[in-house]
Amino acid sequence: MKRSFARRASVIALAATLLLPAAAVAQAAPEQSPADTAASSATGDIVVTGSRIRRDPLDNPSPVTIVDEAAIAKTGLSSVADVLQRIPAAAGGLNSKFNNSGNSGNPPDGGGVGAGSAAIDLRYLGAKRTLVLVDGLRYVNGASASGIPGTVDLNSIPDVMIQRVEVLQSAASALYGSDAIGGVVNIITRSGQKGFRASAQYGQYLGKNDGGTQNYQLSWGGGAERIHLDAGIFYTKQDPVSARDRSISQFPNPGQTTCNIPNGGCSSFTPLGRFVVNGQNMTLRGPVIGRRPVYDPTLATGDYKAFGNGDRFNFAPFNYLLTPNERYGGFANARAEFADWFNVRVRTVWNHRQSQNQAAFLPLGIGPDVGNGNLLDTITIDASNPYNPFGVSLVPGQNYDAIYRRLVEAGQRTYNQTVDTWSVTGTIDGKFQLFGRNWYYDANAVLATNDAHQLFTGNINAANLAQALGPVAQCTGACVPFNMFGGVGSITPEMLAFVGFNERSRSQQTLKDYTLNVSGELFDLPGGPVGVAVGYEHRDQQGSFTPDPIIQAGLGADIPAQAARGQFNVDEFYGELRLPLIRDVPFLRLLELNGAARHSNFSTFGGNTTLTGGALWKPVSDLLLRGQYAESYRAPSIGELFGAQSRFDATLPDPCSNVAGSPYQSSATVRTNCTAAGVPANGSYAEPNGQLPVLTGGNPRLNPETATTWLFGGVYSPAWARQGFASALSLEVNYYDIKVDGAIAAIPQATLLNRCAQTGDALSCAAIVRAPTGVITAINGLLLNTGGIQTRGIDATFNLRTRQTGAGTFGLSVSGNYLLHYREIVPATTGTTTIDFTGLERGSPDQAFPHFKGQATLDWDIGAVAATITGRYIDKVREQQNGNRMDSRFYTDLQLSFRPGLLGERIGLTLGVNNLFDQDPPACISCSLNNFDPTTYDIPGRFGYARLTYGF
Repeated sequence: MKRSFARRASVIALAATLLLPAAAVAQAAPEQSPADTAASSATGDIVVTGSRIRRDPLDNPSPVTIVDEAAIAKTGLSSVADVLQRIPAAAGGLNSKFNNSGNSGNPPDGGGVGAGSAAIDLRYLGAKRTLVLVDGLRYVNGASASGIPGTVDLNSIPDVMIQRVEVLQSAASALYGSDAIGGVVNIITRSGQKGFRASAQYGQYLGKNDGGTQNYQLSWGGGAERIHLDAGIFYTKQDPVSARDRSISQFPNPGQTTCNIPNGGCSSFTPLGRFVVNGQNMTLRGPVIGRRPVYDPTLATGDYKAFGNGDRFNFAPFNYLLTPNERYGGFANARAEFADWFNVRVRTVWNHRQSQNQAAFLPLGIGPDVGNGNLLDTITIDASNPYNPFGVSLVPGQNYDAIYRRLVEAGQRTYNQTVDTWSVTGTIDGKFQLFGRNWYYDANAVLATNDAHQLFTGNINAANLAQALGPVAQCTGACVPFNMFGGVGSITPEMLAFVGFNERSRSQQTLKDYTLNVSGELFDLPGGPVGVAVGYEHRDQQGSFTPDPIIQAGLGADIPAQAARGQFNVDEFYGELRLPLIRDVPFLRLLELNGAARHSNFSTFGGNTTLTGGALWKPVSDLLLRGQYAESYRAPSIGELFGAQSRFDATLPDPCSNVAGSPYQSSATVRTNCTAAGVPANGSYAEPNGQLPVLTGGNPRLNPETATTWLFGGVYSPAWARQGFASALSLEVNYYDIKVDGAIAAIPQATLLNRCAQTGDALSCAAIVRAPTGVITAINGLLLNTGGIQTRGIDATFNLRTRQTGAGTFGLSVSGNYLLHYREIVPATTGTTTIDFTGLERGSPDQAFPHFKGQATLDWDIGAVAATITGRYIDKVREQQNGNRMDSRFYTDLQLSFRPGLLGERIGLTLGVNNLFDQDPPACISCSLNNFDPTTYDIPGRFGYARLTYGF
């Protein structure tokens, strides 16, 4: 790390020095009375997320949000990822509202598409900087047969086994290791259940009759005095929502009703074809099935005419707005208690997922301006091809630049994922006596794998296409001459049978993790016993991505990819210390210091040490104040290190494009810089497709990210309220300041384009590759250690639960996040560029950074009836690329539950509607697909559901 060990240790030492005078006073404090000791022990010291030392959860040194079964049930959602993404501190993440496979390709984060999977992103730092644990242990990273992600797929964790989720909203690398920069999500699995529990839920979008979701869960728990088994199975199926069935997504741009407008976003890959031949940009007047088209160089007669906006193809309605997703599996938790010092627990998990993405018919393009980066850019269409109407061979770069054809005859592109996740965890734990005190140990082994296969239908073999377009004398055997020029219906099944193929890809990740933890108490201070925890972890992670052999050979017509494989192992030692200095003196009901250190030795880059230190202060029993300094790091993931080159099609405007309203038309400086960067000086260049190809891939020379976090906050829980009208009342506020150095990322493509056009920055211009016509054929989006990320914000949570009244009980939970700023620092030729995303929508990849997000839930319970109303608020933002205002949104969810006196009130019926008032998401022009940001907003429409439960 950049700071020396001594300098980092001095930060913690400084905090201790400031508090030492108070500690000296505490030496004279009276001892705890037996009554106080009994009350303290009655709280039940446990291990809480954010500490390895057993402690009273009311004195947690870190802010933790708990989402339990009841809170999950109140959402009506069938995926824990969707539930967690609603937390105001969360920034969304991958979910089933993403339909990006062939649509956009592999985003420049080194992780692949992740189609059908789901992730959680805390603090807008990216899902790869949020650590996901299960019962405090690591879980295998996900895969969707399109790369090697560095994140856990939450859709691979069976919902039926989740008892609660603890979200630590603070850095925790010193305790848990790599990745815990934004925070930690710890999923606690079901244990101690007695008897059967079952639920069945069905929901769909009301009035639309689509997006139907089924969710069935069955679990059982029981056993003898010292042996207990919990087991469960589940089945979840989510039907799709088509983009054509919502007005916002029926065209490439929001509010659009036709392609015949400038900058309309419709594709130049059209069913009738677009042909840039002999300097002419032309298309067919209409289909010429069954005959050879007639070419007139003047375009006055014949079958060809000049290409215009009205000839473009609307691909939008062929996409999914919500992708189909089917999951089933189960879990078993078994625990045997042989003695206080020896217990055994085994947890097994299996999860099967089948999901699908869908895109419009394949956009088949050949020629140098297309920028495929493979054989397709160099295909010659021979004069002897029976469908070539130009009378000469079409040679790339000589007499033709590009030929575009929408392959409607092959049907829509579909990407079908089949993913299996297995995990087996074994734990031995117990307690023993040392120094006359209780000590605890646990030894754990995790063996897990995630295996994914993807079948893509509708691709083209470039080698076979080259043969079918080449000299007809060489088109022998199974070869059938191919017709690029006849329009819709001119490509026969026999032609497709020769050039087409089903693409099959696979990815796999495995985890072997072994941990040993020991915790206990050393001696007493005036504030209580000194707690300590030490531990060791050895982890081995492997990952691979194996594209179809035809794709690896560079012969596919869709997103290119190469095979990748890698692994690393790490040995880690950690220690944690808790020093309760003072307790129960005036204005010092509690004063505690805590700290932790972790040393890691990675096989990929070597050693790393992180420290954390903090203080707790209770001036009065009702108020807890805390401060924390934490160092954290994130080692490059396998995909980031070893991921092979691929492509991402970013929805971006090219500032060098000579179209209405562009910087090229309004600025002489831009025109000069664009000409220097390879754009024709005559102004003939106009970007044709609205999507720019970005070259993505890993970098084996990456170094770990490092980060520092300052966190200050407090919790107020007044006794006067708990002794009066409330059974629980608390207010928690936390301020955080996070700085990430050497962040692993690609320089944003919009930044490269704008810096090159506006300032002529040499580094930015060198990253952009253009064809002689000015068309961008590649933007360098390979990963590197950029300058970093800086973010600051405030979290607040308020909870109230009344006592039983004549009108029932009431509960109110309010949480919010105020984002003070979020900035990214990226390198330039000289110095750096700072990009402030606060209050903006990034767009492609989609992410909104609203100043404020909030959520409030009001519930009422009286006897057999309960009602819950939830409001979710998202502040307004502006699109970074175009300044378009995206107004704030307020979603309202309503739920009613009934528990009649049947079978001992074990039967329950729940009815609910999410997005009760049918709020549409704000339109987003720069977002990558479907004209809204799926990381932040709901799909248009009211979602109604009904759930029947037993045993809850």
